Amino acid sequence: MPTLAIKTIGGKQAGEVTASERVFAARVNIPLMHQAVKAEMENRRQDTRNAPGRGDMFGGGRKPFKQKGTGRARQGSIIAPHWRKGGAAHGPHPRDLGHALPRKMKRLAIWSALTAKLNDAELIVVEAFPMESISTKAAASFLKEVTGGARKSLVIIEGEDETVIKSLRNIEGITLRVAPAFSTRDVVNGGIIVATKAAIRKIDSVWAGEVTENA
Repeated sequence: MPTLAIKTIGGKQAGEVTASERVFAARVNIPLMHQAVKAEMENRRQDTRNAPGRGDMFGGGRKPFKQKGTGRARQGSIIAPHWRKGGAAHGPHPRDLGHALPRKMKRLAIWSALTAKLNDAELIVVEAFPMESISTKAAASFLKEVTGGARKSLVIIEGEDETVIKSLRNIEGITLRVAPAFSTRDVVNGGIIVATKAAIRKIDSVWAGEVTENA
């Protein structure tokens, strides 16, 4: 089973935590990770294109002129598509651009991303955030020490700790998530991952018993 070192200020080691092989020693599947990130980005898209059709127009309830005797082609409504300012024929309308990804594939992609981060030494575990009160300055200083001054970090905590959340949420380059509510995209684009010891154990307790590739 993979063993993660617990870091303290200055990058010193202060113990270890054992993680699940299923989550932190999975097979790194880059195409699956790409598919999961792409699906998440597609699901965030909103299709705002909309051309009003004939049924969306107001007016046109009567014939513009009589049927016979004018020498002109018969017309039934001024909102027909071939009239100026009439409704569009076969125009675009909002549609669902989302891409559904099975839960099993989502989990395998996240495990793959976490394993890749661990293999690249970009996963740091801390005992906890030493925050007695809300302080953005203290939180930024602590992260700078444990990450070596990384410009971008994904911070994963174990619960809704108001002190930690309010201390971290305004730091530039920091993405904050509560375990296990994070995605493959968060991990891939998060830079250095900083997770608390309790968050690692929570991730294991939630995900370690789920289906594997051979299930």
